[in-house]
Amino acid sequence: MALLAWGLMASSWGQAALPAKIVQLARDQGVDTQQLSVLVLPLERTGVARGEELALQAARPMNPASTMKLLTTLVSLEQLGPTYRWRTALLSEAPVQAGVLQGPLYLRGGGDPALGWEQLGSMLRSLRAQGISRIEGDLVLDRQYFTPNRPDQRQPPFDDYPDAYYNVVPDAALVGSNLLSFSLSSSTDSVDIQMLPPLAGVVLENGLKLTDMSCHDWGDELDLPQTRQDPDGSLHLTLLGGFPRNCKTDLQLNVLDRNVYIERVAKALWQELGGSWQGSVHDGSVPAGARLLVERRSETLADLVKQATKRSDNTMVRTLYLTLGVERAQRQGSMGDTLADARLAVQDWLTRHDIDPTGLVLENGAGLSRLERITPAQLAAVLRVGALSDWSAEYQTSLPIAALDGTMRNRLHGTVAAGRARIKTGSLDDVAAVAGYVRDSADRSWVLVAIANQPQALRARPVLDALIEWVASGQAGQAARLGRKQKRSR
Repeated sequence: MALLAWGLMASSWGQAALPAKIVQLARDQGVDTQQLSVLVLPLERTGVARGEELALQAARPMNPASTMKLLTTLVSLEQLGPTYRWRTALLSEAPVQAGVLQGPLYLRGGGDPALGWEQLGSMLRSLRAQGISRIEGDLVLDRQYFTPNRPDQRQPPFDDYPDAYYNVVPDAALVGSNLLSFSLSSSTDSVDIQMLPPLAGVVLENGLKLTDMSCHDWGDELDLPQTRQDPDGSLHLTLLGGFPRNCKTDLQLNVLDRNVYIERVAKALWQELGGSWQGSVHDGSVPAGARLLVERRSETLADLVKQATKRSDNTMVRTLYLTLGVERAQRQGSMGDTLADARLAVQDWLTRHDIDPTGLVLENGAGLSRLERITPAQLAAVLRVGALSDWSAEYQTSLPIAALDGTMRNRLHGTVAAGRARIKTGSLDDVAAVAGYVRDSADRSWVLVAIANQPQALRARPVLDALIEWVASGQAGQAARLGRKQKRSR
């Protein structure tokens, strides 16, 4: 009932004065305070009294960028449980004779958000340990856990960087997030490139040109890698662009078709294990009579939520969101569009917690969207539920700590907020956001949500950091006490 009463008050939140120094900083940074929405609330109270919060346009739907992950991860913990695990399996209906699997091998994806090529290698090792040395059929990928099976084929690129990791669209049998990892190092006259994972039949060609740009200023000035396949099946991958002298860095790129990626990785790993396989990879479904050969269980949801939130991993959180849809559809006994079912799962959760969903728009649950919207009041309500949840410890420890780790590791150093704020950040070209928990100098805990939607929103970051510091310094508590005193005097 307290949450219900608290939620109903959101409609009355309107304009409240920002601290004068925050207003001045916003002016200095070119931040339009009319495009800024803020809500600061004491965490320990079961109700909210007027005057005890900083509320600036808190009921206005805003694009939250990655702070939307706070909603998806909490719903996942509460709906699925912190020990939830995803399952990936290798199966076959073909007989094994003299170490030869005489037919296709099936990989049934279960939506594991962190199925890497190393984990695939471990599964193949288990297969090899069963005495199988040669596979005569193809590797068939069953991606039917999500509907549609290949959502990446239906979605246009989010921006001009389709090769970037944050743009990888998950599917149920995604391996290694389809990423190639490149280690680049240069001297005064040459550039060396190392690549992982191992890829059978892939020739890496170095087309990088040395430049006089400083290593510090280099910002991945690479052209989209070019690929060329020869008649013999070998695949040439060429890196082009400029790279500074005397520099060393690592980068990850999504450049191969994901079936090609899995085929080349699986062949390389199987060859390393002493096996032979000449087949190819294609999509399909596991036959009803196939027997289980190897099954891998993922890390727990609690472990993966921490990884996903600390580093703001879009692909992992989008997978959590899709999993919510699958689980809801299975409970309802009807499989439909997984994204639609995920939206319903989140709305069901909001209803159970008496959080008004008016104005909420969900696209992928990760905030990598120009469509998603949530109000600061709704997001603050989510954070309050998270603080009271049975899985509060798992939820709160997943948030980046100011000046220490995750996406907050380089922010608020040398301030009172360092180590005292657990904050999820959000950034798009026209969005800057922070949301999370702040403990002030009097050891009082607060919920803070601040979102700026304006062009060149990066300029708002110092303003958002100043708000976090203002709360951590105890000034929010002082303002609350002053507000109560003024109210009593009236």
